[in-house]
Amino acid sequence: MFSPWTKSGAGTSFWMAARAVMGLHGDGTCFADRSPPLHDINRKHMDKKVVITEMHGSVLIVRLASPENRNSLTIELREQLGEAIDLADRDPAVRAVYLTADGPTFCSGGDFKMLKTQCDPWPVHRRFRNLSRWLIPLISLNKPVVVGVRGHAVGGGMGLALTGDVVVIGESTKLMSGFFRLGTVPDVGMMYHLPRLIGMARAKNFLFANATMLAPEALELGLAAKVVPDHEVYDAGLAEAVRLSEGPAEVMGLAKNIMARSFESSMSEMFAYEGFGAVLAMSNPEFREGLDAAISGRQADFVKAATGRPAHTAKVA
Repeated sequence: MFSPWTKSGAGTSFWMAARAVMGLHGDGTCFADRSPPLHDINRKHMDKKVVITEMHGSVLIVRLASPENRNSLTIELREQLGEAIDLADRDPAVRAVYLTADGPTFCSGGDFKMLKTQCDPWPVHRRFRNLSRWLIPLISLNKPVVVGVRGHAVGGGMGLALTGDVVVIGESTKLMSGFFRLGTVPDVGMMYHLPRLIGMARAKNFLFANATMLAPEALELGLAAKVVPDHEVYDAGLAEAVRLSEGPAEVMGLAKNIMARSFESSMSEMFAYEGFGAVLAMSNPEFREGLDAAISGRQADFVKAATGRPAHTAKVA
């Protein structure tokens, strides 16, 4: 029979699992404790606002707003995106995030102007070290993330699209690799997410061919949950985010972070993560509300259970 206890010290494996599930470092400090200070995203970068945020009920809408640059991953965009995700993480009123973009291109990937002048070892090292300020918090956010994609998502822009727990795309969407065309390795999580999502062989075939994936193939492979006409992407993605925000959002966030460990963890380790996750989930008021609703045959109101206020039911504009 599996036991989380080890000979090296009572409870060692159990507490390793506990730290992993709760988002703790090896020294016991929380990931959130090491995040940068929360800034007012409406004060910083006032001269060049390239990420816009707004609340819709319990959903934080995060919009890439630099269509003149095809929403490329400039320093300003990455910093402002990190601040938006930090806000989503810290604000209990936010129960889901909807990431989308203005203009005909979702994200064109790396900023070529920046790459021409900052490709020496140390600037590159600093740039990738700063992934912990925006990309990793987005991937590991303890709340559901929906991404709405229309038009091109190229290179790192495709990597950004794949951070969504649910991805809604338009009929014109083109997911493009392009890394080897530039002579660089795939980044922005592409080598982490793509093999997990479609398998190692398909990922290699796609990346090595500098291929372009159209909407029907993305849907068939499971990269997209839904394909809609381009003009419906925003509303369809927002509706999905609203639906998730009205579910047990924090518990879903916990579950997704446990699932993210499944490829590199043993069966015994996953059982330990599941067990500790269940301990946390069943101590959450959302679980008590869901169980009571199931027993009494009514619709659960997870938002009210978690926040004390009823779910926002306003229609998407």
